[in-house]
Amino acid sequence: MTETPRPARAGQDAVAEQGRVCALAVRGVRDLQNVTAAHPELFDAAPFDAALLSSVATAIAFTAPWHTAAELRITTRTLLWVFAADWQVDYLARSVDDVREMVTDCLAVADGAAPPPGRHLARLLADLRDELTTVPAFARLRPIWRDELARMLAAVAREWDWKHLPTDPTTGRRLPDLDRYLDNADNLACSFVNVTHWIATGDEKTLAQLTDLLDAGRGVQRVLRLVNDLATQGRDAEWGDLNALLLVDDPAQVHDRLAELTARSRGDLAALAERCPRQADYLGRQISFTGGFYQLSDFWGARDE
Repeated sequence: MTETPRPARAGQDAVAEQGRVCALAVRGVRDLQNVTAAHPELFDAAPFDAALLSSVATAIAFTAPWHTAAELRITTRTLLWVFAADWQVDYLARSVDDVREMVTDCLAVADGAAPPPGRHLARLLADLRDELTTVPAFARLRPIWRDELARMLAAVAREWDWKHLPTDPTTGRRLPDLDRYLDNADNLACSFVNVTHWIATGDEKTLAQLTDLLDAGRGVQRVLRLVNDLATQGRDAEWGDLNALLLVDDPAQVHDRLAELTARSRGDLAALAERCPRQADYLGRQISFTGGFYQLSDFWGARDE
C-alpha cells in the first residue's frame, strides 16, 4: 500500500524558505572570503573574522532573498567595504588629516582615478566601481552613486570631528544634539549600500523610482541608526564611539524617537509598496532583520547575554 504524501505544513514551508536564504548567505560568505584573501592588508584586524563575514552576507540575503547569490555579489561586497571604511576612520585614523586623505582617495576613485599605492580601502572601492561599470544602468546613474558615497564619507568625517575635535569655545558644544545626530545618519552607509544594490539589480521600473526609494531608505536609515545605538551602547562606550544615548538626559527620549521614526517609516513604506512592492519589502526587511539581529548579537562581535 502506497502512503499518500502529506502536504507540507505552513511552518515547514517557512523553515524551508529560511534554509534557502541561509544557503544564499553561505554563498555570500564564500565570496567575501575571496575578497578578504585578495585584500589582506585591509582585513587583517581581529574583528574581521568569519562571524563578521557571515553577519554581512546573512543581512543581505535576508533583506533581498528573491535574488541569486550572483545578483547580490556587488551589494554584499559593498556592505563589507562599508565595514572596512568604518574601521579605517573610527579605529585607525590618528588625525583629521588621515580622515581627509581617505575621503579624498575614495572620491577620486569614484570619479575614475586609480587608487594610490598602499591605499587599500580605495583599492577595494575601485574593484567595486569597476564591477559596477559592467551594469548597463551605471553609466547614467553613476552621479547618484557618487553623491551617496560623498554623503556617507562626509558623515563619517563629521562624526570623527565630533568625537575628536575640541569643544567650540563660542558655543560650549562639541557633541551634536539628537536631531543633528540623526541628520548625520548617512554615516551608517545604508543609503550608499541601497543605491549600489538598486543600480546593480534594479529593472527600469525600479530605477525610475530611484529618488523616491532613496528618500524612503533615508528614513529607514535613521531607524537603523537608533536600533544600532540602543543595542551597542556598551561596546560604543568601550571603543569610544558616539552613541545617541550620550546625547540625551533621559534614554526614554531615544526609545520614543525610535518608535516615532519606525511608525513613520512603516507608513512611508506602505505607500511606496503601491508603486514598488518589492523594494518597499526590501526596506521593510532591513528594519525587521536589524531589530531581530541586535537582540542577540552585534556585527563587530558577540553581545553578552
